[in-house]
Amino acid sequence: MTHSDAILARLMALHPKVIDLSLDRMHRILAALDNPQDRLPAVIHIAGTNGKGSTQAMIRAGLEAGGARVHAYTSPHLARFHERIRLAGELIPEADLAATLEECEAANDGAPITYFEITTAAALLAFSRVPADYTLLEVGLGGRLDATNVISDPALTVITPVSIDHTQFLGDTLEQIAGEKAGIIKPRVPCVVADQQDGALRVIEARAAGLTAPLSISGQHWHVAQERDGILFQDDHGVWDLPRPVLAGAHQIRNAGTALAALRQLGASHAQARAAVTRAEWPARMQRLTHGPLAETAGPQAELWLDGGHNPAGAAALAATLADLPERPTHLICGMLNTKDVKGYLDLLRPVGESLTAVSIPGEANTLPAAETAELAASVGMKASVADDVLDAVRKLVSEEPRARIMICGSLYLAGQILRDNG
Repeated sequence: MTHSDAILARLMALHPKVIDLSLDRMHRILAALDNPQDRLPAVIHIAGTNGKGSTQAMIRAGLEAGGARVHAYTSPHLARFHERIRLAGELIPEADLAATLEECEAANDGAPITYFEITTAAALLAFSRVPADYTLLEVGLGGRLDATNVISDPALTVITPVSIDHTQFLGDTLEQIAGEKAGIIKPRVPCVVADQQDGALRVIEARAAGLTAPLSISGQHWHVAQERDGILFQDDHGVWDLPRPVLAGAHQIRNAGTALAALRQLGASHAQARAAVTRAEWPARMQRLTHGPLAETAGPQAELWLDGGHNPAGAAALAATLADLPERPTHLICGMLNTKDVKGYLDLLRPVGESLTAVSIPGEANTLPAAETAELAASVGMKASVADDVLDAVRKLVSEEPRARIMICGSLYLAGQILRDNG
């Protein structure tokens, strides 16, 4: 059988000449596959700008702790495409992935379709064939016209914090972007809403009102807060006194609140809520690297961290997390895509980084060249330099400061390369 990597490479060539967000291609291929989206276990659909993956990971941990079998779909992947499709708790096997991709390729019959659309169709087809209790679907881009938005009657929708990102596709105002995210809300289906800026919340509330969809909103219907070394979640049903989330960073308390509000809607127990915050795993979000060539190069005295946040909201969360760690000289190694608000991202990290070493992202066509990243870092007041690659940057930093805290950041694509090469 052809390996999935070869099939995925062929699917990339089917991309339409002009990028347009549309559900027409999805409906066409799903009809050719006998509409697998209509045969899924109860769907929880998650949209938002930041925190989707972490929130999904915590919901999954909570559901699985109650004995549920859970499908999960996320993007992008870090090391291997298989990470995107989790069947009843396990990553999709290679043979199943290859067979499903080839089936979707045949059903598409050479018609223009985006990579994300046809691989989403493959995920839905795979989910429809394996028994489970829930399907967690993470939106890829936006919501209203995202390839995942083909579920007519989900059990629950979730909207994590909305901020400015992907303006070339979603609009250049917060309200326009919120309108796209709110497109996942369905008639009479409950929707959990994380902390939002006022403009975004107004748009979400208006969409829900028009569809008679009940909302469960942070700060109105539920509250989460740090309490000593743990967190308190409170809503009309009572209080959950829980440990601090195992995922690092104050922003993960907010994500935990969203996940807990979703679990409450699904009838979860206190034990499931505890599992949500203590058992969730989500790589490349404030992940400590302790093994592999990079860690060996950093040496025993240095701290080596990895974070895939890539927009200003992600930078703000990262800066707050770094500021909360014990004091230690902190240096950034940063590689970014040219499609992001690089200056806005770097400006928020300036107070917590003593220096920034810029790298290009290997094998990524849209990488911002390291020299340009360094130039933008210098423009916001950072001490900036360039390295050939991350290993070279780590080597230089520890030679000058053996006890450095080194944060590799700027892109999930860079994070994925680090996890592949440093595994």
